[in-house]
Amino acid sequence: METTTLIAIFISGLLVSFTSYALYTAFGQPSQQLRYPFEEHGN
Repeated sequence: METTTLIAIFISGLLVSFTSYALYTAFGQPSQQLRYPFEEHGN
């Protein structure tokens, strides 16, 4: 394989892993520990 192809695959893999981690944090089990600061202040 060419160097450019390997770099593109590596960057794509990083992007996919970061996106999946962000989605897991937002909607998965750890999301139960997140706080919503707008509910804390009220109107």
